[in-house]
Amino acid sequence: MTTGAATAVEQTETSDGGRAQLLIGGRLVDAASTFESINPATGEVLGSAPNAGVDEANAAIAAAREAFEQSGWATDVALRVRCLEQLHQALLDHLEELRELTIAEVGATRMLTKGNQLEAPIEIVRYYADLLKTHSFTEELGSTEIRGQEHRRWTEREPAGVVSAIIAYNYPNQLALAKLAPALAAGCTVVLKGAPDTPLITLALARIIAENTDIPAGVVNVLTSSEVEVGQAMVAHRDIDVVTFTGSTPVGKQIMADAAGSLKRVFLELGGKSALIVLDDADLMKAAQFAAFTICTHSGQGCALTTRLIVPRDKHDQLAQMIGGMFDHVTIGDPGDESNYMGPLISERQRDKVDGLVRRAVDAGATLVRGGKRIEPGFFYSATLLADVDPDSEIAQEEIFGPVLVMIPHDGDDHAIEIANNSRYGLSGGVLTADRERGLAVGRAIRTGTFSINGGNYFTPDVPFGGYKESGIGREMGVAGLHEFTEIKSFAEVVDA
Repeated sequence: MTTGAATAVEQTETSDGGRAQLLIGGRLVDAASTFESINPATGEVLGSAPNAGVDEANAAIAAAREAFEQSGWATDVALRVRCLEQLHQALLDHLEELRELTIAEVGATRMLTKGNQLEAPIEIVRYYADLLKTHSFTEELGSTEIRGQEHRRWTEREPAGVVSAIIAYNYPNQLALAKLAPALAAGCTVVLKGAPDTPLITLALARIIAENTDIPAGVVNVLTSSEVEVGQAMVAHRDIDVVTFTGSTPVGKQIMADAAGSLKRVFLELGGKSALIVLDDADLMKAAQFAAFTICTHSGQGCALTTRLIVPRDKHDQLAQMIGGMFDHVTIGDPGDESNYMGPLISERQRDKVDGLVRRAVDAGATLVRGGKRIEPGFFYSATLLADVDPDSEIAQEEIFGPVLVMIPHDGDDHAIEIANNSRYGLSGGVLTADRERGLAVGRAIRTGTFSINGGNYFTPDVPFGGYKESGIGREMGVAGLHEFTEIKSFAEVVDA
């Protein structure tokens, strides 16, 4: 078997009963080789995914370019509405099989699939289908008189073109649909690359699109690959107009560099080291519960989770004991079991990283209150609390992506704000207080793209999500998310007297 994209496209004309395949130019196709997907709860092989190469990436980009220029997708809003509604319904029709695959491959608990791991992302598709029915891509700017003539001015938003969408492993359904839905709604065509750790769930989305919607051939193309060169090709290719990436900050910086050659638009959703500030008037029991169960959500594998807990110095030790006691009751195990709150980390590699950070933090002087243990079999790690943490230390500055909460004492509101802003990241944050105005003042002083006051939830399809500083560029979801995939064209015409 050769590695040529043309050969890969010819291998399969139609569905073959469920085998994981790439989607290129409207066809479900094989690649020349495969790579394994591992069940993180057991460490066993879950299945095989096609290992696309640069040839397949180039074929997908060519298909997306042809579809953008010739299919009518870019101009037919009614078609886009219909296809997004079809995709929404198809995802609901396949909900339970997607749920089981998400649990098995991502290690997400069954509870989480009822929220941001699966069911909530499906509603992003519905949101953009509905938005298209009322949203105007035209803005009137009024008229002005120039040399005795009236000139009418207006702008029109046009689709930006062909989009490369590259996603991370932690919330693959959320990340894929939060990129696909607004890009498609805007009239763009897309090449979507799934994460190497979670390829099968992204390929399941590809099959659903191919078999259950009228989305024209080439409008959506889906790749999976273990090869770094594939992502690089998707970024640097001159037929790509927009790159949207979710992942680590170092990779995001490299993507910006690779995209610079053609000055294409880059939208990045990157790392975070978000702070939860407890003020001196906060309810300590509520603070302990919120902090403890937030950090255990998806085993801490969330870029916007509040991983730094900044607490009044005189309440530090009391809160540490309260949170440690709550960690003792966090149920860890098979993510398919409804009774378990926390599942595994995605891989042995990630668990090694988390454990190394914890060990170095203890060596540097942090107090290990709870956790810091590997749990076998699979890639589980215990809920971990580190207290008396230096705000400038590695554990307080580096993104962990594991169930590790660090506690830092503060000496008042201004000091808490200073500590929270002492980060190269700026994705999210939160404050707990009995005084709303005091909490709002703290929130406005924190340099982050999202902020929660007393547990407020901003993560819904209509609210823009993104970060400041090294947490990224641009916004996902909401009207702002739609506009990320458009260009503005300004018009003017002379109005006849």
